[in-house]
Amino acid sequence: MSARPPRPDLAGVAELVEVMDVLRSPGGCPWDAEQTHASLAPYAVEEAFELAEAIETGDRDHVREELGDLLLQVVFHARVAQEAGAEGFDLDDIARGIAAKLRRRHPHVFADGDARTAAQVEARWEELKAAEKPDRTSVFDGIPRGMAGLERAAKVVARLERAGRLDIAHQAAAGEDVGAQALALVLAARAAGVDPATALRGTLARIETSGL
Repeated sequence: MSARPPRPDLAGVAELVEVMDVLRSPGGCPWDAEQTHASLAPYAVEEAFELAEAIETGDRDHVREELGDLLLQVVFHARVAQEAGAEGFDLDDIARGIAAKLRRRHPHVFADGDARTAAQVEARWEELKAAEKPDRTSVFDGIPRGMAGLERAAKVVARLERAGRLDIAHQAAAGEDVGAQALALVLAARAAGVDPATALRGTLARIETSGL
C-alpha cells in the first residue's frame, strides 16, 4: 500500500461554501436563488455522467473539473436544505452522516470485524446495509427507477447474481424481443467483467471521432 497522502486543509471547500452563500443570498444570482432540490436533480445526473466520461478519457484535469461540478451539486443541495431552518441540514450534517456510515460499514477497519478480501468486504457491506434497512423486502429495493437503462440492467443483474438467482435474468434474456436481446448483452458483459454502459460509450466515442 502506498504512503498516506497529506490531508487537504479544505480551504477550497470553505471558499466554495462562501461563494454559494453569496449566490443564494439577497443581491446574489436570481437563477441560483430560485433553485430547489427538484429543479437541481437533473443537473446532478448530468454531472455524474460527465464525470464518468472524463474518467474514461484519462485526462486528470478534466476529471478534476468534473469532480468540481459534481461537488457544486452537493454544496448547492446542502445550501437549499440549510434554508429549511430547524427541519433542514447542512454540508457538515451530510459529511458527518456519510462518515458515520463508512465507519459502520467497515467494521474490519474501525472495529473488530474481519474481512481480508475485497469480496468479503462487499459481502459484509451488503449484510450491514440489510440490517440498517429492514424495510427493504426485495433484492431490487434501492435501485433508482430513473437510472439509465443499461446501468439499471447491470445493477439488476448484479443483485440477482448476489441473491443466487441469475437464472431469472437468463430466462428473461432468452426471448427474441429487443429488450431480451439487450439484457443478454448485459449478461455477456458481466460474465466478461465489462461494464456494458462504459463499453457502449467507448464504441460511440470511436464513431463520433471518425471524422464524419
